[in-house]
Amino acid sequence: MCGIVGYVGERAARMLVLAGLERLEYRGYDSAGISVVCDGRLEAVRAVGNLSHLRAAVDQAAPAGDGGGVAVAAPPATTGIGHTRWATHGRVTEENAHPHYDTDDRVHVVVNGIVENYLELKQALIADGAVFTSETDAEVIAHLISRQLGNGLDLVEAVRAAYLQLRGHYAFVAVAADEPALLVAARRECPLVVGRGDGEQFVASAIPAFLAQTRHVQLIENGEIVALRPDGVDFMVAATGEPVTDREIEEVDWSADVAEKGGYETFMLKEIHEQAAAVAETIADRTVRADGVDLGDMGAIDDALLSRIRRVVIVACGTSYHAGLIGRYAIETWSR
Repeated sequence: MCGIVGYVGERAARMLVLAGLERLEYRGYDSAGISVVCDGRLEAVRAVGNLSHLRAAVDQAAPAGDGGGVAVAAPPATTGIGHTRWATHGRVTEENAHPHYDTDDRVHVVVNGIVENYLELKQALIADGAVFTSETDAEVIAHLISRQLGNGLDLVEAVRAAYLQLRGHYAFVAVAADEPALLVAARRECPLVVGRGDGEQFVASAIPAFLAQTRHVQLIENGEIVALRPDGVDFMVAATGEPVTDREIEEVDWSADVAEKGGYETFMLKEIHEQAAAVAETIADRTVRADGVDLGDMGAIDDALLSRIRRVVIVACGTSYHAGLIGRYAIETWSR
């Protein structure tokens, strides 16, 4: 599954976000990126492959005072978001890596999950003047929020208005250049959790991302929006905007190793319980069509080509090899 990390506070956000992403590496990914608020603008760095590639790109781009390799010191960016991506919709490219942004580059988002109605939303946004730069379904969220900001809403209400237009299962975190000390997160079915600190707050898709910084957490319930500022966190019901005032702060007493396993005894048991969500996330954006499966990014696949297929080869190793054996039997059964 993809990983989300966000930070708002007084410390250098770039290095904290990168460290959080590294704690989520066990979840797997093929690309990664971060965005920070710097001098009234948003700066994004994205890279394909291992997080070492992203860290090298960040070191090249960031000023010395912000953890980078440039000689001129500068005040650190103290608000940032990051993401590790497993490609589902769109190829593995830097353009398809998160964070995604709006046409004016004033709103950045990191997203896990699937936006099922992204095609109709994208068409409406393009007709309204939006310029898309990726092949993903996630990018529509940045444009939707931007449009609501243009209508005079603040970032919290803009996220809520966008949330109400989305269908699917997802979690996302948004940041805007005009509200630099604020992160807004939203959850619909995909996991998201808040880490509470002293004058700083974290948000992530899993507790290990910030466990080295704080053990105080608040769970985000399904259908909620959360505003994170250095001095506090506000929860609300997305559907109504009603504040949630009774969310307890819990203290985590797990070790980092136990936290990574999500409370399960072994990684294998954890992954067994994640299978349903993993399969849904992999295929959901390809099965939203009423008339079949969407394989558009694979090029033209016609009946003549399919009729000539005589052999399917599954290449894998380790536990994936055993999954491949099950796939072999399934394909043989379905194709008779």
